[in-house]
Amino acid sequence: MINQLISLSLKNRYLVLLAAIGLFAWGVYAVRENPIDAIPDLSENQVIVFTEWQGRSPQVMEDQVTYPLVSNLQGIPKVRAIRATSMFGMSFVYIVFEDKADVYWARSRVLERLNYAQRLLPQGITPTLGPDGTGVGHILWYTLDAKNMDLGEQRALQDWYVKLGLQTVPGVSEVASFGGFEKQYQVTIDPNKLNYYHIPLSQVLRSIKSNNNDVGGRKFEMNGTGYIVRGLGYIKSLADVESIPVGVINTIPVKIKDIATVQMGGDERLGIFDQNGNGEAVGGIVVMRYGENADKVIHAVKTKMEDIQKGLPAGVKFKIAYDRSELIENAVGSVKHTLIEEMITVSIIVILFLLSIKSALSIIIQIPITIAASFILLNAIGISSNIMSLTGIALAIGVIVDNGIVMVENSHRNLSIAQEKEKS
Repeated sequence: MINQLISLSLKNRYLVLLAAIGLFAWGVYAVRENPIDAIPDLSENQVIVFTEWQGRSPQVMEDQVTYPLVSNLQGIPKVRAIRATSMFGMSFVYIVFEDKADVYWARSRVLERLNYAQRLLPQGITPTLGPDGTGVGHILWYTLDAKNMDLGEQRALQDWYVKLGLQTVPGVSEVASFGGFEKQYQVTIDPNKLNYYHIPLSQVLRSIKSNNNDVGGRKFEMNGTGYIVRGLGYIKSLADVESIPVGVINTIPVKIKDIATVQMGGDERLGIFDQNGNGEAVGGIVVMRYGENADKVIHAVKTKMEDIQKGLPAGVKFKIAYDRSELIENAVGSVKHTLIEEMITVSIIVILFLLSIKSALSIIIQIPITIAASFILLNAIGISSNIMSLTGIALAIGVIVDNGIVMVENSHRNLSIAQEKEKS
């Protein structure tokens, strides 16, 4: 079989060269399309289910949320393990799938099962899926350099303008905001006044919730003109909150301002974000989508930042805190430099060993073709260009030329033996 293959190749040299050129061109295209990252993504193929129930103890979360979810998520195809953890007011369920399972197929299966499991949860509790990112998906951290804005305004700018713009970048799974104050209306109730008017706290909460809403009416005609009746009730200012009625005493309405004080403040914080000891800052974390090209996504995010910068208030600009593209380019560039050095070194050694440029050329030409073709397999398997994969290719360069040296040496020996027989 091998003799026939060698004979067929020798008789059809141009076809072999054409096939080699085609394979090299395909490999070059695969190199351009192969995702680039600094480190390989070894994280598990998992889907995260997050459920929040404020004010509940870990034991209550475990009994009423975590356990029903875990027990009903059992039986999903291609699931390898299900892990869960409960903490104060929050529940996390990690569904680990087999590596060969498609991540979006897995998310759809989990979502189907959640639609059934939600009926077992307390009323008003809705579990949500985590972002379709991985443990190494944090590719860019940035902060807002806005010295003339307070932390509340910076956080509002981040949440309602910057974040929404960056999430439209292809390959971005999520932009997580951090730092600053999340603005909210805060109602501080005086328990003595509440007791004086004989109004329960639940009635106050219900009144505030029900009065922050728009309602629709019907359409009616008058004098040949149609009118649509609407009730506009969304809260737009502190005065709107203060004017909400919570009860009636002797035909006189009792309003929020009669039993409480209303102010604009920040949500309760469990920590702060300090940048290099220079004070608090507001920013975001860009999380890459599963299986995307990290280097390509980072450059797309930076391009989008330039567009968003045009709409920011005067004096506000982006400040990069962490940029993985620098690590990617330096790491991959270092390995590529070593790869080129090894190719040159191996080529020189082959020329000196064989003392024949033509014979050495037939061996050296295998190196770029083989390396380019290896990227075809990397794309097929789903492995990115990173330190480990490129280093493996660099280590294999010496092995690539071994078979060529053996074949050329054997050909030289057989030719010399044939020439000696002819002379004799």
